[in-house]
Formats: sequence, C-alpha cells, structure tokens
Amino acid sequence: MAMVLRLLKYGLRSHYAPRPDFRFATDLKPAYDVVIIGAGGHGLGAAYYLAKEWGITNVCVIDKGYLAGGNTARNTAVIRSNYITPESVRFYKESVQLFQTLSQELDYNMLYTQRGQLTLAHSDATMRTFRMRAEVGKHMGTNIEMVDRKQIAEIAPQLHMPEDHRYAILGGRWHPDGGSGRHDAVAWGYAARAMDRGVEVHQRTEVTGILKEGDRCVGVETTKGKIRAGNVIQAVAGMSSVVAKLAGFRPPIRTYPLQAMVTQPLKPFLNPLVSSSGLHAYVSQTSRGELVIGGGSDPYELYSTRSTLDLKESLIGHTLELFPFLAGVRLLRQWAGITDMTPDYSPIMGESPLRNYWLDAGWGTWGFKATPVCGKRMAETVANERVPDILKPFALERFKTFNLVNEMGATAASH
Repeated sequence: MAMVLRLLKYGLRSHYAPRPDFRFATDLKPAYDVVIIGAGGHGLGAAYYLAKEWGITNVCVIDKGYLAGGNTARNTAVIRSNYITPESVRFYKESVQLFQTLSQELDYNMLYTQRGQLTLAHSDATMRTFRMRAEVGKHMGTNIEMVDRKQIAEIAPQLHMPEDHRYAILGGRWHPDGGSGRHDAVAWGYAARAMDRGVEVHQRTEVTGILKEGDRCVGVETTKGKIRAGNVIQAVAGMSSVVAKLAGFRPPIRTYPLQAMVTQPLKPFLNPLVSSSGLHAYVSQTSRGELVIGGGSDPYELYSTRSTLDLKESLIGHTLELFPFLAGVRLLRQWAGITDMTPDYSPIMGESPLRNYWLDAGWGTWGFKATPVCGKRMAETVANERVPDILKPFALERFKTFNLVNEMGATAASH
C-alpha cells in the first residue's frame, strides 16, 4: 500500500527531478572496513545489508567487469525452495520469503512473479524420490505437494501427455511458492539502495592479489592499486577457484558452463515453471512472451560463456518432447553462465583458511535463488565475525569431516 501511495504522489507532480539510480565512486580510498570482491547479486546484497542492518557503510564492492555483468546476467531467474536436505530447505525457504517483499523494500521493480514450479516424473523410481522430497519439504514448512496426471493437465494443459509416449508423465511435484524475477534487476536494486547509504561500487577493478599478514587477510591488490580492509568477502561465482588461488588455498570446486536460451516472443500460454527429471530440461515463459529454456551444466570443465553444441541440441530435443508444437519457433539468443560446482552440490559459506577472508562460493547452478538470504547472512557473518547457525552446515570444513549437505539430486534440471 505504501508503494502505491508513493507512486500516486509521484505521478501527480508537475516537475520530475532526475534521479540517477547509480552513483559510482571515482577514486578508491586507501582503506575500507569491508571489501567485497564481485559486484553481482550476492556481493551487492551483502553490501546493502551491511549498511542497512549493521550500519557499516565504509564498504567497497569491486568487480573486474561491470555491475551485475557476470553470472547475475547469465541465469534463468528461477526462485524456489524445494530441496532435499533440511539444511538447504531451511536456507532457501528464507530466501523465497525475502524475495516476496524485496521489490517493495528496495523500491525497485524486479518483475517478481510467484507462479509455481511443476517438476515432472517419468518413472516409478522418480515418483518415489519425489514423495520423499515432498515429505521433507512439508516437514520443514515448505509449500510442496505431489500431483497426478489429471492435476498436471490442469496446471499446464499445453504439455504433451499421451500415456504411450516414450517419456510418459506419471505424476509430478508441485511447488506453489516457486517463481521468477528479473535477475539483473535484483542486483541493480541492491546496488542503488547500497549506494544511497554510502557504499562504493567500483567497476573495471580486477583483483590481482590478496594482501596477507601471517594467517590474516588485510586487504586486496587491484589493477587500480592496493586497498586495506578489515574484512574481505569473496563472491565471484564461477571464478571462485581463480580468486581463492590468489588467497593461497584451493577449494573443492570444479567449473562448468551452464547453458540457457531464449526463443522469439509468443502469445502467453505457459504460466508455471515446468521442468522434467528424465529429460533434464526446464521451460518457463517471461512476461514478454519469450520462452526461457535450460537444463544441466555442460559435462566438460570450461571457463566459457558458451556451451558445447551437443548439449544445445539435446536440450532443444528434450524441450520438444514436452512441447512438440514449438518445433517451428525461432531461437533468438543463447548463452551460458560459469558454475562453481562442489562435490555435494551445496555452497561454501563462511570462514576460509585465511582469517578475515570470508567465502561465498560453490553455488553451482543455484546462486540466484539464494541472493537475498546470502546477502543478509553474509552481512551478519562479517558484522559479528561469527558464522550464524543457518550457514554452519555449509562450511568449507565439511569436506574434511564428511558432514556433506548432499543436494546432488535436488531438482530435475540444474537451475
């Protein structure tokens, strides 16, 4: 209601003063309380919450590229919390709740829509697994349920559902809280409100080294000079291994491209997000009518924003198994993000082997949907120099103690 009144008041003005969204700082200061490497959703979210909730405004966000130009610009904007383990369900559930009011909080339109996610099962084994996941979700308070063929036909009547089909749809899992939003707008909103509070964002500023004194991080070395810092947050997504190497340690991360593509605009016909376990593909339709198509990460390790041809061909073929009438639709563009995959498909958050150097890494294909909770909890971590309970299961140390958070089968497709 408050946002509606602000819009009405703004609309009745006779004069509109220009208000730039972003006020970029020109020169780096020699020292900051916190330096954040990576100007994507996670880094900017942490900067915003540091300023808003903890009053820490002497913060610098640096990026070798430009604002929201990395993986934040290269994902398919799915928001959900239907995971397997209690640790992950609790974590992503908080993120979904934050997303629901984020546009109002930041006064920035993120095109957030909560339209549900439908995950299809093509075998009895998948149905059994889906029931297990649904029960875990219900136990943790997540809105999730099993659906049969009749209910699926009501949710997405455009699906190709003959009983004698090679990939016959036996049932599925319905997650009403699932939704989508404009990925780069989330980062832009965080950046704008963080800058309003005095946070500095520096583009085209690449980190070339980590300054250390003993076992402590005391700053970073960049292409524009050295910066001293009380704390440093690494939030660089697919480049996590590269930057961690500068800090002197090697995280258990492998890097793969994650393919996605967009078709020409069509008259809206698909409301929910639809994904398939057996076909390993997902399809959603944007507010502009474009179909967003994606699937799993590439099988080859690459630091590339272009995937391999065989994966693109199989992805299109699997999509046509679900929606055969799309065969004549033209593809407008395709791209790939760079995913930082851990052995258990869960992130690495919190302490690193270097004191005062905090990790926000290992997100693989699920970084966008965790943007608000990650920013909020990483800010809490740095402000208190203590990892909150919700992040403790995702510590780097779990790979030594084998307390893994196994999310390797958390979804039908990697998104």
